[in-house]
Amino acid sequence: MMAVRDVYGEVLKELSTTNKNIVVLDADLSGSTKTCEFAEVAPERFFNMGISEQDMMGTAAGLAVSGKIAFASSFAIFATGRCYDQIRNTIAYSNLNVKIVATHAGLNVGEDGGSHQALEDIALMRVLPNMEVFSPADEVETREVIKYIATTNKPTYVRLARIKSEKVFNSMEYEFEPYKGVEICDGKDVTVFTTGIITSHVVEANKILKEKGISAQIVNIHCIKPIDKEMIVSSAKKTGKVVTVEEHNIIGGFGSAVCEVLSEQYPVKVLRIGVNDRFGKSGESLELFKLYELDPQSIAKKIEEFVKND
Repeated sequence: MMAVRDVYGEVLKELSTTNKNIVVLDADLSGSTKTCEFAEVAPERFFNMGISEQDMMGTAAGLAVSGKIAFASSFAIFATGRCYDQIRNTIAYSNLNVKIVATHAGLNVGEDGGSHQALEDIALMRVLPNMEVFSPADEVETREVIKYIATTNKPTYVRLARIKSEKVFNSMEYEFEPYKGVEICDGKDVTVFTTGIITSHVVEANKILKEKGISAQIVNIHCIKPIDKEMIVSSAKKTGKVVTVEEHNIIGGFGSAVCEVLSEQYPVKVLRIGVNDRFGKSGESLELFKLYELDPQSIAKKIEEFVKND
């Protein structure tokens, strides 16, 4: 098990030597976001902006205008909400090459509580024109996503978690295709689309479903915008039932994005599993997953009821 934020730090450190055009900014949380790894090897290209997220985004935009590839990091709740105006009007509106890589997203932030658990960040970012939104499933996919966005010239938001999580993909077998969904498991009774580190819970839930005689197709979507419409529609046509799972408010998030595609191209019944329009609470992350019914057992139970009661 490894925290995806640790991978982010490792990749930044690697990129510091291969791409001298990269600059990194942080809002006084570099030890937590792991941008400190970059600061150690390239201090002249690292900027600690202090607890001043709006200033950080404005400075990142200025560096991008100057031709730099600017990575800006903080906790997701601060990196999206506190500086939304600067992201919208300075970065997205101007279509600047700023990579907002936010850690500590979702319920897994744990004891920091509802004020620090970003459950609406996907909704905030995906509604912005020009903004691309990524949510990698594990350490393997995170490594590929960070390496990839360093090569693009687009405003980008990457959602990363705090806790260590199970590896979903084999690094020797995984082939990263930008913007393409990845079928983890084939099935005929229902398609389950998932994103982010909650994907590992879906994989565990699928083991329970198999014992119940339910054949589920599991599809990981690492890019929420632009989303893989072709994969979504073809999978829905195959099974006729769709479930989405996310560690985010079900309103405006990943599940909503999937529903938008299906409502226009292939309407089917959809069950959205996520946080049901609530704020988070303070508690140990695994306990919170159980409380919000996002642990493998709860996910499996909901999918089973959806398939058998339809």
